[in-house]
Amino acid sequence: MRVLIDVTDNELISLLKDGDHEAFKEIYERYIFQLLNHAYNKTRDREEAKDIVHEVFMLLWSKREIIELNINLSGYLYTCVRNAFLNQVAKQEVQSRYLRSLKQFASVGQIITDHRVRECQLIAIIEHEIECLPPKMRQVFKLSRKEYLSHKEIAIKLQISEQTVSKHVTNAIKILHGKLGLLMLALSLIYNK
Repeated sequence: MRVLIDVTDNELISLLKDGDHEAFKEIYERYIFQLLNHAYNKTRDREEAKDIVHEVFMLLWSKREIIELNINLSGYLYTCVRNAFLNQVAKQEVQSRYLRSLKQFASVGQIITDHRVRECQLIAIIEHEIECLPPKMRQVFKLSRKEYLSHKEIAIKLQISEQTVSKHVTNAIKILHGKLGLLMLALSLIYNK
């Protein structure tokens, strides 16, 4: 294992661009506490700050190949934290407005649709989200949940491993839960008064 403590930020960036895990680890260790403090100063919530910084390091690794060699690394990371925080604030505002509009709609008192129409709308929303899944994941998910095939049967049919089938189904459920979770919360707030 190499020691990269004395390596400059620019040298670390160069190593990182080549996929060097040790360089990434050194960047992480060099900046983690500063970035956590920076994120905490913005959020005033330790868990939220950790989430933001974790997202920034995931972004750094995923975009390592396109990072410019001559950037100021600390400035880049601080900017990423700020942008992640602003994105989170914007997302929370959109969710908040959505929930307010749903509550306002429900409080009007004249909900025109009956249960069957709401069910059809919900099914349409779910179907739309399923169609937005990546093609292979969508195919596996549909075979599992609509044709009721076992993971083994899907693996044989698509000529992939059972583990891959399981991973596709698990990831699809996570994606759908993430996208539909807020909708389910809003519906429960509206119709369980």
